Amino acid sequence: MKRMNKLKKEYDDIEIPPELDNLVKDSIQRAKNTKKKHSPMRNWSIGVAAAAALFVGSINASPTFANSLVNIPVIGSIVQVFTIETLIMEKETYQANMKTPAIDGLENEGLQTALNEKYIEENKALFTKFEEEIARLEEAGSGHLGMDSGYEVKTDTEQILSIARYETTTAGSSSTEMQYDTIDKQHNILLTLPSLFKDDSYIGIITTYIKQEMKRQMEEDENTAYLAVEGADVEFSSIQANQDFYITADHTLVISFDQYEVAPGYMGVVTFEIPSDILQDALVGDTYIQ
Repeated sequence: MKRMNKLKKEYDDIEIPPELDNLVKDSIQRAKNTKKKHSPMRNWSIGVAAAAALFVGSINASPTFANSLVNIPVIGSIVQVFTIETLIMEKETYQANMKTPAIDGLENEGLQTALNEKYIEENKALFTKFEEEIARLEEAGSGHLGMDSGYEVKTDTEQILSIARYETTTAGSSSTEMQYDTIDKQHNILLTLPSLFKDDSYIGIITTYIKQEMKRQMEEDENTAYLAVEGADVEFSSIQANQDFYITADHTLVISFDQYEVAPGYMGVVTFEIPSDILQDALVGDTYIQ
């Protein structure tokens, strides 16, 4: 409880310098832009309700909620990831449950603050969009809509912290988007996919491997399907330069695709582990990928 009170006080005392505020806004805008890369198969809306019962629980507003955080995952011996805010809506055919992560313990306080503010702003913006969509549905005569967002620690080592954040929208069918942040805890830097490589040759190397792996999986399992089949209405052509990724505890690069991005919806979120040996010549070094 003492630890929780300390985190609450630190959160209350945070002052966001203008340059960090701009960094957060830029990061959110980049995330929005990159999320427009999906196939035409995923035309779904995110939405919400105006006259709903709303519960907002956060460390900043509710000591009771703070006391309930009994299962805080500890990242290594210093860095922690925990839920700092939960937005909940329950109203007949509209439901939302959105958990916002926060990081504590990074030596680079500027990076930590920027990430935490980004997570808070993203979830609040998502909830607002959800409410606006419900209002639109109500005007049209009502409908069904659900939103679930949260996070998962994918990698937890002395060197690497990888956090996955998901958004699942349900409106008849469901659709899931993923975002990842991978942090070098020893050097206190946020890693990007391009930063791992000497030049953009990694795009072709990884794309070629994934296409081959897609076809191999489809040949082995008739229930597996990707958009890499020749003649498909929408064909996977290449990863993005800033494709979603994370790094595993054994230093393997994992490339992630959102639901519907490269496969039919029933395949869900799709990931590919990229063999490190095919990346060696393109890597800046072997600090992260081995």
